[in-house]
Amino acid sequence: MPDIISVKDFYEDASLLIPERIKKEIGHFNVFKTEELFATKPRTMPYNRRAYYKISLIIGKNRAEYADKVIHIENNALLFATPQIPYNWEPLDDNQTGTFCIFSEDFFAGSQSGIKLQDLPVFQPGGNPIFFLNEEQIDEVKLIFKKMFRELASNYAYKYDLLRNYVIELIHTGQKLQPLSALHTETSSSKRVSSLFIELLERQFPLEPPHQKLNFRSAKDYADQLSIHVNYLNKQLKEVTGKTTTELILERIVKEAKILLKHTDWNISEIAYSLGFEEPAHFNHLFKKHTTLSPRAFRV
Repeated sequence: MPDIISVKDFYEDASLLIPERIKKEIGHFNVFKTEELFATKPRTMPYNRRAYYKISLIIGKNRAEYADKVIHIENNALLFATPQIPYNWEPLDDNQTGTFCIFSEDFFAGSQSGIKLQDLPVFQPGGNPIFFLNEEQIDEVKLIFKKMFRELASNYAYKYDLLRNYVIELIHTGQKLQPLSALHTETSSSKRVSSLFIELLERQFPLEPPHQKLNFRSAKDYADQLSIHVNYLNKQLKEVTGKTTTELILERIVKEAKILLKHTDWNISEIAYSLGFEEPAHFNHLFKKHTTLSPRAFRV
């Protein structure tokens, strides 16, 4: 059984690999080799909502959990992880290599790129965060990471500008692997309203401490925040998604409930309260209606 490494331990282990002169930049950008960081034995990165973005070249057999998705990686993949969506990856063999970089949103703050990470397709909620690579694509990604290592160790005064460019290159490499439909956004009012609603909905998550509670639960709550009539919001969402506002809210609540049930030690009453249910029985009824399982049965 692989050992679990905590986020705290992850940074303590990683810091041993960081030159003293750049330790001050940890939390903004860093890059690691998987086999060096986890040299002693295979470890599982725990399911957690981290404070940084991560792009990983995964080489080896792995099982990845991303929000409520489970993806099996047989050989090679590129993973894009965002702080808004928790993930976990578990190595399934001892032959693990690869590279990953981590960076915070403020790594791009004040840069000339104008990049807003949360707006990029590879970091969108509900998207596909993992892309399988052929040998040619692996070589291209390895070269980008190689340039990151070289630049990070240099004394060049503008090295972090270059590193931002390398991160952007990795992002575009992933986005080119997405279907074209995922890369082109519509400009209709329905699409704009839908995007604003989804952004507002996703901002309610993740729920960290058990006493934290959803700010908005009803369709009217969201319509009021967007300064539009609830019927107009419902019509626009129905046109774009085929679902009503309430259906989308409840689907996202159930998705978060699955995450909390599987990957926290909160009791069911705490989970129900944090998701806006005053009575656990109401939460149990909704969850079973959407999943056919009770929360307790799903957690087992």
